[in-house]
Amino acid sequence: MINLLNSISDSPIKVVDQQINLSDYIPISISSDNKDLNSFNVSSSNEWEKYLDSYLKKNKARVAYGGYLEKRDIYKRSSYFNTSDTNQRNIHLGIDLWCNEGTKILAVLDGEIHSFKNNLNHGDYGPTIIIKHQIEDKLFYTLYGHLSISSIENIKVGQKVIRGEEIGNLGKSIENGDYAPHLHFQIILDLEDNFGDYPGVCSINEVDFYKQNCPNPNLLLKLPNEI
Repeated sequence: MINLLNSISDSPIKVVDQQINLSDYIPISISSDNKDLNSFNVSSSNEWEKYLDSYLKKNKARVAYGGYLEKRDIYKRSSYFNTSDTNQRNIHLGIDLWCNEGTKILAVLDGEIHSFKNNLNHGDYGPTIIIKHQIEDKLFYTLYGHLSISSIENIKVGQKVIRGEEIGNLGKSIENGDYAPHLHFQIILDLEDNFGDYPGVCSINEVDFYKQNCPNPNLLLKLPNEI
């Protein structure tokens, strides 16, 4: 499956606004190793927005991206990710693209709307769309999290989408799970009967399974120097 995903396109596939050039993208780490995160309150979405705005301006960029299999401390702020001290969910399973509220979000490939849902737990995805794809005899899914409420108001299960089509836009913190605006993009092979939701973070004990079931989204996005 890895080879199939990697072979779909030789060039990068856009998942945010086509008008934003790849030269305006910059990698970012929000792992526990990033000492910059000690300089502000990571529990505050407002503080996150200030940090990300400053990071983008400093690097003369419009999109900051990264995070696949990154270990993050940010999830400690929410009990939703911490059911026990020995099973903390802090390994990120997608790529995040941090950019402005309202940024257009695009389907990466032809497919159909499998499901959508507003995931309302604190620190969760907020409005989320999952698209089903089939290439040759292989079925897989892409998940788009932290969207605006309006993104899921006028869509239907089974609705066809084409590669590059606008499927929604980024939500603000009050509606996106209480984060600075960004897209969580994830590939899922087996959706395991989920509907409008799928874990985007796992514990270290589960990482072997999820690494197999959620391949690196950069197989499609092909962003350079993905952290």
